[in-house]
Amino acid sequence: MLTVKPTKFPDAKLLLPDVFVDRRGYFKETFSTRKYADLGILDEWRQDAVSRSTKNVLRGLHYDVRMAKLVQVLEGSAYDVIVDVREGSPTRGQWQGFELTGDNHLQLYVPKGFAHGFLALSDVAIFHYKMSVLYDAAHERLLKWNDPFVGVAWPLDGPPVLSDKDA
Repeated sequence: MLTVKPTKFPDAKLLLPDVFVDRRGYFKETFSTRKYADLGILDEWRQDAVSRSTKNVLRGLHYDVRMAKLVQVLEGSAYDVIVDVREGSPTRGQWQGFELTGDNHLQLYVPKGFAHGFLALSDVAIFHYKMSVLYDAAHERLLKWNDPFVGVAWPLDGPPVLSDKDA
């Protein structure tokens, strides 16, 4: 079973899978076609990726209008942000942030047409991405992490550590 928590965007979903904890640790399903389809998540997932980041690494804001994502933190914690970049959307340019951690087990469904990025809050954050299309640099677009029009309030603890592309 999955618990759905509301977001400000009707198409985006914050999800909490069942987590079974005992003296050995925990077990959870990170994806099930049937369970996610029951919630209206019908994407066919084409690629998975994992990133490892250290504290204050900020990745994003990236998007490919063809791509939906299902993201989660496997270890550590991150402040995860989505921005609506859909043409003609009444919420275009609006953002929302979520704390995803290895302990809270939350997943975020990022629909097509949303930019996505995160800030690593812990010393190490292991981040998992499930993507509906294969990554193609020719389709990737960037929204500057500190775009003044969007105004994301990143919970920075010092200057962000950015890639050349994101800077």
